[in-house]
Amino acid sequence: MRFFNATGIAETCSTASLYFIAMPLKYIGGNEILVQVIGPIHGVLWSIYIGLLGLGWIQKEWNLRAVILGGFLSLFPGGPIWLERRLSNPEYLPSSESVNPE
Repeated sequence: MRFFNATGIAETCSTASLYFIAMPLKYIGGNEILVQVIGPIHGVLWSIYIGLLGLGWIQKEWNLRAVILGGFLSLFPGGPIWLERRLSNPEYLPSSESVNPE
């Protein structure tokens, strides 16, 4: 779970930096360098995050609702962090896999 949470935070940071820093500089300022750097990093982090969602569904028996919601929320900055907070709810994960907020 810790690796999943860390990946979600890193993916959120990469999404936010791509959407709010790199893309405006590309389309408003005409400078593509940040998109060329941040874009592939974001792509790798997003792929790892989606892979971990699938792994959680297959190996950890996560609820399919949580996996689909996680995939949808990965498109928005802050979505993976919001999902992490929701995963402590037993409606999404088996009780043995719930996140302990301590």
